[in-house]
Amino acid sequence: MFTIDTNAPVIARLSTVIDAPLETVWQLHTDIGAWATWNPDVDQSVLDGPLTPGTSFTWKTHGMDITSTVHELIPGERIVWGGPAGGITGIHVWTFEQNGDRVTVHTEESWSGDPVDAAPEELGRALHQSLENWLAALKSQAEHGM
Repeated sequence: MFTIDTNAPVIARLSTVIDAPLETVWQLHTDIGAWATWNPDVDQSVLDGPLTPGTSFTWKTHGMDITSTVHELIPGERIVWGGPAGGITGIHVWTFEQNGDRVTVHTEESWSGDPVDAAPEELGRALHQSLENWLAALKSQAEHGM
């Protein structure tokens, strides 16, 4: 099982509860090509093949061009991706738990690399805010649609 880099200088862990079926939340989150339609922080995203471990996707967020590779996929439960961007190596773990008619989404991400070593507090705040925004957008879209 893939995990974040627990020795990384920047780690963020957040969660939210979404009042929507697991299928809805999972479909929104894993339809990578549609991220920009509901997540205002994502400018563009393209999946380069089927959503399976080893497949990469490219996306733009906060002025960064990122290529991430899917490391692990357990449909309806867990997806892990990661890769380098601007000298930062990120590992991102998402888990989804059905609780009655709600879904708890947990996310944790680690960042390492020279830019992170140079500004861990600033980049830590940026990562935390980015994940807060992502969870809020996912929750809003799953609960209310556009």
